[in-house]
Amino acid sequence: MALKLVLEPIFEPDQYRSSYAYRPGRRAQDAVAEIVHYINNGYTWAVEGDIAGCFDNIRHDVVVERIRRRITDRRTVNLCKEFLKAGVLTELGRVERRLTGTPQGGVISPLFANLALTALDEPFEEFWAATSKYRRQRNYLRSKGLATYRLIRYSDDFVIMVHGNQAQAEELRTKTAQLLESQGLTLSVEKTHITHVDVGFDFLGFRIQRRPREGKTPCAYTFMSKANLNAVKQKVKALTRRNRLTFLWWRS
Repeated sequence: MALKLVLEPIFEPDQYRSSYAYRPGRRAQDAVAEIVHYINNGYTWAVEGDIAGCFDNIRHDVVVERIRRRITDRRTVNLCKEFLKAGVLTELGRVERRLTGTPQGGVISPLFANLALTALDEPFEEFWAATSKYRRQRNYLRSKGLATYRLIRYSDDFVIMVHGNQAQAEELRTKTAQLLESQGLTLSVEKTHITHVDVGFDFLGFRIQRRPREGKTPCAYTFMSKANLNAVKQKVKALTRRNRLTFLWWRS
């Protein structure tokens, strides 16, 4: 924790707007609000992405390289290396060490993960900056049949909002998979989908869907996902469960 308190203010200014997890003053609700903003501004396709085994497969050299760009003190860099190689304690009481990944449950692991996933944020931010050079530039690009897109990432879960067509969204998914492969990471095939906003999709426990309004332009709505709703129902049921035998005895 002491190391995290020292490093976090140094690396926080380098983090991109697209990253929301494990950062001060940023919440899952903020990421969802940004998605709603883009849907209401004409972004109709969503690439729902999930990185398979992200924390277990992050390359140590990628994290260390990011640290060395800002930290010149060799002892601090070496201490970061030790935390990366610390391993985890198994149920059998043995310490398992790995050549890749950050120890899950470690206080500083989320910071290391964000540093590694900056490689995903960078190209999307560069594209956004390149299409912001003059007013209505993105409108001009779309008039020429080109797609514009925006990344919203929360740890290893992310959504790419696309103002274009399905084929352009599929192309973005392919390019994203290739980018992650260059970092030793893999897109989860089961959890990565391309969805139209009218169908809706789940993200961070929320259901996000564009719906029509009578006499008005359709807009995005957010509500609790079915999985989260069922989990809450089960929790309430467990807390309010009554003993039927006791109830019958009291009536008698």
